[in-house]
Amino acid sequence: MPLDLRTRRLAKLAVRYAVFVKPGEKIIVSGGTEAIPFLVELYKEIILQGAHPNVKIGLPNVSDFFYKYANKEQIERFPEELMDTAKKADKYIGVVTTTNTRELTNCDSKKITARAKVTHPISEYVCNTPEEINRCTIAYPVQALAQEAEMSLTEYENFVYGACLQDWKTIGKQMNKTKNVFEKGKHVHLIGEGVNLKFSIAGKNAIADKGHSNMPGGEIFMAPVRESLNGWIKFEYPAIRAGKEVTDIELKFENGKVIESTASKNQDFLKEMIATDKNASYVGEFGIGCNPKITKFTKELLFDEKISGTIHLALGSAYKDNGGGNDSAIHWDIVKDMSKAKIILDGKIVQDKGVWKIKGMRI
Repeated sequence: MPLDLRTRRLAKLAVRYAVFVKPGEKIIVSGGTEAIPFLVELYKEIILQGAHPNVKIGLPNVSDFFYKYANKEQIERFPEELMDTAKKADKYIGVVTTTNTRELTNCDSKKITARAKVTHPISEYVCNTPEEINRCTIAYPVQALAQEAEMSLTEYENFVYGACLQDWKTIGKQMNKTKNVFEKGKHVHLIGEGVNLKFSIAGKNAIADKGHSNMPGGEIFMAPVRESLNGWIKFEYPAIRAGKEVTDIELKFENGKVIESTASKNQDFLKEMIATDKNASYVGEFGIGCNPKITKFTKELLFDEKISGTIHLALGSAYKDNGGGNDSAIHWDIVKDMSKAKIILDGKIVQDKGVWKIKGMRI
């Protein structure tokens, strides 16, 4: 099958724009076997930029085997070699693909959580030390993700490339207008159908993801003041983690902490995640979706958190670039539709029914 030229364009965008590879840099690239055509194009682009690629290809069907048969010592072993590799690299490009979105559904979630705690220092280093390593998580269209999104592969390819291959400089200028408004703000109130939640963002940095940390970009996110959340929220979209789909999530907060949590499906798993560690019951991120080409829920968070007219809250870890304030082994984004709700900032409506009320903001 001939290469889709959009694959080459996406690789060029990732290398030359998203992480801005420079001559002499050491670049880790990771992805599954189903992404090999894209990994090859990334490799070529990195070479053309005069840098040094280190491509890691993950094998299919091994995670399920690991969590079913690994012993306690294997679960608890810290992979020092992976940390060493990360610390020797300048950039990291992680490609989101899978052959089976439900591979871990029937695995012991306690083992998965235990392993996540062990490997947390690696993800913390890659995601939270930009002065040492820059990273980008990037999408690539494969059959399993297309099926999950209820699309044909051709439809999904058009969706993925459409969401990624945009004029990010122009979009970034638009996003900066909103970012600046929130960066000056202090008090957020989400009010409407399925939500009445207040919290503070005073002193926190707002970040506009213009396709650098994630590709596609298209979200503005910040870290709420840890103990400031009070109220409740219900999420219309399911949250998926470790192959488990949790639906109709409702959370009640008091002084920042989740004090009540319910779900119509996999409620026990939800509560287990909230109890991962002492900080998993606090919110590490408040984000607002604003990618104009993403309008459909696909069950892939890399896209869903950027749906225009949505917000998301992440239970657990906060990014240091936002001002930090919460460290946890999990960072679990859950998306809410705001088509029947408002975002109020310091007493002024800044978004109503998914439509921005900020002057000059058109996305």
